[in-house]
Amino acid sequence: MDHIVTLQDAVTAFADFMEPTDAELAAIEEEMPVILADVDLLDAHIVTLDRTPSELDDRRIRRARRRALAARVALLNRTNAASLAGGAA
Repeated sequence: MDHIVTLQDAVTAFADFMEPTDAELAAIEEEMPVILADVDLLDAHIVTLDRTPSELDDRRIRRARRRALAARVALLNRTNAASLAGGAA
């Protein structure tokens, strides 16, 4: 009989060295509006899983979808503006 051995020590042995860098944390912070808008959209869909969506549910889903799209567009505009700010003439 083979024993199943956990790899906890092997996995967590380097945990102190695997912290996110400042650049990674900044990227997450920049994407946070998109993440939160997607969570709101998922919440709107989850509410309607066990029933037929009402008119209010449809409105909530549409609003959440528009907010998610607007957050994505804003993020793309910010990243494009940042990449063009260096100026390639």
